[in-house]
Amino acid sequence: MRITNKVMQNNSLTNINTNKLLQDKLSTQMATEKKVNRPSDDPVVAIRALRLRTNVNQITQYYEKNVPDAESWLKLTEDAISSMTEVITDMYENATKGSNENLTLDDKRTILTQLKSLRDEVYSTGNTDYAGRYIFTGYRTDSTLTFTTDETKTYSITEQLDSSMLDTITHVKTGDLLDINEANFAGTNVEENDIASNQIHRLRLSYQNVGDAAPVIKYNEYDAAAGTYTPTDITCDVVSLYDTTNPYENVDPDKAYLIKETGEILLGENVYKKLMDTSDDPATVANEKEIQVTYEKSDWKKGDLKPEHYFACSEKRTPPLTDIQYNQSYLAGTQERQAIEYDVGLNQRIRVNTTADEIFTHDIGRDVDDMIASLEESIAIEEMVAKLGDLLKDTANINDPAKKEQLEKQLAAANKALTFSNEKTQKLFEGSITKMQGHLDTVNLASTQNGTRSQRLELVSNRLMSQKTNFETLQSENEDADIAEVAIKLNSAGLTYNASLMATGKILQNSLMDFI
Repeated sequence: MRITNKVMQNNSLTNINTNKLLQDKLSTQMATEKKVNRPSDDPVVAIRALRLRTNVNQITQYYEKNVPDAESWLKLTEDAISSMTEVITDMYENATKGSNENLTLDDKRTILTQLKSLRDEVYSTGNTDYAGRYIFTGYRTDSTLTFTTDETKTYSITEQLDSSMLDTITHVKTGDLLDINEANFAGTNVEENDIASNQIHRLRLSYQNVGDAAPVIKYNEYDAAAGTYTPTDITCDVVSLYDTTNPYENVDPDKAYLIKETGEILLGENVYKKLMDTSDDPATVANEKEIQVTYEKSDWKKGDLKPEHYFACSEKRTPPLTDIQYNQSYLAGTQERQAIEYDVGLNQRIRVNTTADEIFTHDIGRDVDDMIASLEESIAIEEMVAKLGDLLKDTANINDPAKKEQLEKQLAAANKALTFSNEKTQKLFEGSITKMQGHLDTVNLASTQNGTRSQRLELVSNRLMSQKTNFETLQSENEDADIAEVAIKLNSAGLTYNASLMATGKILQNSLMDFI
């Protein structure tokens, strides 16, 4: 084969360019400290680099963003639960104090003041938010747990209860005793026989001050002989504490009465027995034992719990606007736990929220309402005893036999009412100790569950940190160039390049013309 000068030139240029490309590649590696800068440099390394970078980016997202967000949410929940625990503990302590049989009037007033303060505080931490999202309201993170101002909105609420929610309370009949004053005592006939104590069955709703619409109680009446359940409705009569007839003292055995102000449904003896006899059929999916009460409420005070976070309800709006429906699936027995979960790892999710019904139950506030009402009654009667005692010390009354006799009868009636009221209050507070302990157990359970999630998240965080370090090490080993080795090769490539230039320059100086 004939080798011409042109062939030698082309070969020399090709080889020189190859050396230059190697020098450029090594120079780029030296500058970037990476083995490859384009897939064609090393396809195997490039593919592995893409996979490792994806892993590192995912882990970095979990470790630096998702996990800290979840930790913040759980920490806020822990703080709110801790505050709730303190409030209920104080309620428990006041219930213990109130169960003492030998309370003075000042003791009662002190306990009453403390209970009212705790009642105002009990749901305040429920509006805790994280980055603008309220943490106890499930998926409705844009809605506060309680009303933040007094509002007028009409809700139709359906509470799903059972016979365990029925209870029996004590009512002290005082007649006109508490209306006696210095001006009218002589014309007010109240005797010891007028004072009585009776037991009343009730179903306590979650709210006070409900609307005038008659509530409907729905339950399944069981026919033992036929073995069948018949859906049955009971329509309640709506009454008021300000009616001429005291609703606690005239309960028809076959009727139910809603007291608007207190949110209590008083049950006649026969109605109470029917509701207590409700039972569930284990052979069916449906809960035949359920007692549904549907009622309306329009006037909401600051601090009231919003019903859409707890019940199947609808917010009534003026046409042509349609009513807003909430939680209708509850009525079908398919209540959904609105759990908010964070992705904190590959195929790992952790629930971060605690829903309101796990901590901020209506029963807490309603139990305190019962204690407050009983104490207020007891204090009012004891103050009346003191007032009548002072009137009996008045010389003008002592010297008037008729007035003296009247006051003595009234005082005897007041003392009897005070005995009944103190006994009622003492027993109520004794029962409240158990109830508050139950509420405290509920909150402690929520705290434990939240703490368990925090511990699990901490373990995940530690594992992610280890994984992040490992993947970054693998990524470095796969992509990063050995600078010392690259420097040596680059220097060698430079020498080779210069040598090729010198050799080519000398060889190509000669041509065929030099020998002709």
